[in-house]
Amino acid sequence: MVAAHITINGVGASLSVATPHTSLLDFLRDRGLTGAKEGCAEGECGACSVLVARPGVTELTEWVAVNACLIPAAALDGQEVVTAEGLGSVSAPHPVQREMAVRGGSQCGYCTPGFVCSMAAEYYRPDRTPESCDGHGEHGPNGFDLHALSGNLCRCTGYRPIRDAAYAVGTPAVDDPLAHRRTEPSPEPVPTVLHEHGNTFVRPANLTEALRLLREHPEAVVVAGCTDWGVEVNIRARRAEYVLAVDRLPELRGLRIESDHIDIGAALTLTEIERRLAGRVPLLAKLFPQFASRLIRNSATLGGNLGTASPIGDAPPVLLALDATLVLVDSDAEREVALADYFTGYRQTLRRPDELIRGIRIPLPLSPLTAFHKIAKRRFDDISSVAVAFALDIDDGVVRSARIGLGGVAATPLRALKTEAALTDQPWTEETVAAAARVLCTEGTPQDDHRASANYRTAMLGQSLRKLFAESTEAVPS
Repeated sequence: MVAAHITINGVGASLSVATPHTSLLDFLRDRGLTGAKEGCAEGECGACSVLVARPGVTELTEWVAVNACLIPAAALDGQEVVTAEGLGSVSAPHPVQREMAVRGGSQCGYCTPGFVCSMAAEYYRPDRTPESCDGHGEHGPNGFDLHALSGNLCRCTGYRPIRDAAYAVGTPAVDDPLAHRRTEPSPEPVPTVLHEHGNTFVRPANLTEALRLLREHPEAVVVAGCTDWGVEVNIRARRAEYVLAVDRLPELRGLRIESDHIDIGAALTLTEIERRLAGRVPLLAKLFPQFASRLIRNSATLGGNLGTASPIGDAPPVLLALDATLVLVDSDAEREVALADYFTGYRQTLRRPDELIRGIRIPLPLSPLTAFHKIAKRRFDDISSVAVAFALDIDDGVVRSARIGLGGVAATPLRALKTEAALTDQPWTEETVAAAARVLCTEGTPQDDHRASANYRTAMLGQSLRKLFAESTEAVPS
């Protein structure tokens, strides 16, 4: 096996000095690349943002912004990274850096390199095109999507000059090397083994090897985007003896649309899923913009979100409303499990230690009336207090079927089965909704915590159904 290495700003570097738990951020800073900073160590501030070359959706390669504080350096074995230092210099700044400077987008400068890298990823987005707008919404006239910066925080400059800089950048020049890099294949994932003081990081070559290793090491921590595990390492000083990375396994990265279902690979990032589906699943399309930030979605996976079994994850309520199933696989066979049966307790599931989530299966056809309501303290990049997903079939003014997924109101994500029964075969009227909303308020076992009180969560459940009715009345025939 070739010694682990990484390419940083076009220069190769050995990963031999890294430990299995060394973050990419610490590895970069130890090499003197101090533009990326540690602000929160949780993937919430974006001060650590860097660019990584990834397989593209519309190009062979795309430059993707990620949180360097969360990803182990070992996970970038054989890959290419560009930091703020690699984008430009004092004498020859990158167009994004130049616009940030001349438009006053930086004061103390702590967050600026992270903003620059996130902005550069959007600058190089292949399908970014000029749009007919006045620049006062969330897309600039140059096609710049401000959601690309939703994971970056600035505490002193204010966001107007940063927005102005984003809306002022043009298109890459014909001789721009990073733009040209998109026309060449992205780096292939390489098998990786890194040992240090009894701890091991492994990226297997294929799914068969991954399952064999998982059988031999049932205690292994399975990681993909590391958006959850990275926080455990940084904030809680967790150190697993065996880390198994599955994020680049091709068997977990497919997406197929069949006549009666859609299969989504467990290791596809949320950004990849969003772009590949292109709105074909409206309920997922409503979820993605509210799921953390673009920086997190560039790494996070559905497999990881379901594998952690968090009761406040945003994806489970949506997938429950979509009546999704999970395909679980071990060394001998695979099985399909209804997501509604998958969660067995707080952060506990039916998945055995020797199994991996291979994919998520969504049955077709889809229900025509859907909604995802996330109640949180911030519009974006926040953990939900309550999450409610709806999928209803209404025909001739009558609810023929209803599926409602809930998050944040119990020890597990759950289906609101009593409310579904109260709606089914009933007229879609204000009276029906009022009665069902009272039932919905009894679902789950909400608790008081620092995000919301139990009474608030209960009230939001009923209000969510009333909101769905108010928003849908004009669109649904009576």
